[in-house]
Formats: sequence, C-alpha cells, structure tokens
Amino acid sequence: MDYFKMSKEEYGAYVKRVSPNSKLLPNMIKAFLIGGAICCVGQAIVELYGSAGLSKELAATAESITLVFLGALLTGLGVYDDIAKHGGAGTLVPITGFANSVVAPALEFKTEGFVTGTGAKMFIISGPVIVYGISASIIYGIILWLIKLIQ
Repeated sequence: MDYFKMSKEEYGAYVKRVSPNSKLLPNMIKAFLIGGAICCVGQAIVELYGSAGLSKELAATAESITLVFLGALLTGLGVYDDIAKHGGAGTLVPITGFANSVVAPALEFKTEGFVTGTGAKMFIISGPVIVYGISASIIYGIILWLIKLIQ
C-alpha cells in the first residue's frame, strides 16, 4: 500500500481501520479511581502531619513536598509508569504527575551526561506546563487587578 499516494479520506479510513478502539468509559473510570486514590493518599498525609502538630498551612505544604518526593521516587523505581498504564490521566493531574514529568526525562537522557542530558532535558515535558501556568496566572492577576481598579 502506497501511503504517500492516498487521499486524506483514504488515509483517515485506513487509520481508523488499523487503530485500536478506545474503551472510553473504562478508561475514565480507571483514571477517576487512580487519581482519586492519589488524592486520598495526599489527604491522609495532610491528616498525618496535622496530627503531628503542624498547622493546616504547614501540613499542606509538607504534603505537597512529600507527594512530589513520592512521585519522583516511584518514577525512579519504575513503579509510577506501571500505575500510569492503568490510571492514564488520573496520574497526570495530581502533583505526583508533575514530579513524574520532571524525573522521567531526566532518567531517560542521563546517558548523555549531567549537563547535556539530565540538565538539558529535565524540563522538556514540564517546562511548557510551568511557562503557561505562570503566564496564565499573571494574566489572571492582571485581569483581577483591573476589575478591582474599576470597582
């Protein structure tokens, strides 16, 4: 089959024929359950830190740090990828997904050296998220400031 001589419609039909069918509902349920489980672990960590005497604010900060550490550790051990195979987007949304997006490329490119491999590629996935997140928060802040200025 000559793929270069196919029309867009023929190619679209070919891709549809050979692509596996997505099981949307089961995938959404798994993402919800895995993501919810990660969030429940996070809440349990907050409660644990709270019972150790930390204020709510410090407990929440310590919980975020702990979840980033656990996400990075589980990525380094190869466990987070196994969880993501089943949980899909449910593993991307919590803060552990951010840790995974930093550590995974760092591990993948470590053979290229610390500077040109790990250092250069560490933020290849999470970098755009950081840039657009900061940009969106600045724009939101300016809009909020303007609204308060008008009132």
